[in-house]
Amino acid sequence: MVSAVARGSVWDVAAEVTDPEMPMLTLADLGVLRGVEAHDDGSVVVTITPTYAGCPALEAMRDDLRARLAEAGHHDVEVRTTLSPPWTTDFLTDEGRRKLAEAGVAPPAHVGPRSIGPVPLTLAPPAARVACPRCGSADTEVLSRFGPTACTALRRCRACREPFEHMKDI
Repeated sequence: MVSAVARGSVWDVAAEVTDPEMPMLTLADLGVLRGVEAHDDGSVVVTITPTYAGCPALEAMRDDLRARLAEAGHHDVEVRTTLSPPWTTDFLTDEGRRKLAEAGVAPPAHVGPRSIGPVPLTLAPPAARVACPRCGSADTEVLSRFGPTACTALRRCRACREPFEHMKDI
């Protein structure tokens, strides 16, 4: 049986684990943390959805969740990965978007509901209008469609001339 009292405290512990690639965000801020179950036998099951199926940080997330929960006294922890529904940037919390902007990373736009079926592949350049997280100007340009992580692009503000990362709209 799943314990409701334990579920809250276990969720709180898991929700504080930070993303290995974007440490300004917790897994809860990012929307990667999908579920936590605390069972009467002391076991814990955590469900996460990576930002994409080949996410190189997935093992680090699992290890960090197990370590943090073990520190809180939960030693029988299973971390499950689910790819359905797939993660999108719409899972980012408002707090997560705020933290990205404070760290100088332009948060993604809201994508909205998706249709069921094949996912269209778009090879077009990223959105032309991304506001600079430093000065707020919408006059920005793409430097590289690929940033230090797979989910970011590099941009530069034409107004303040500062480079910044933009979390891609997925």
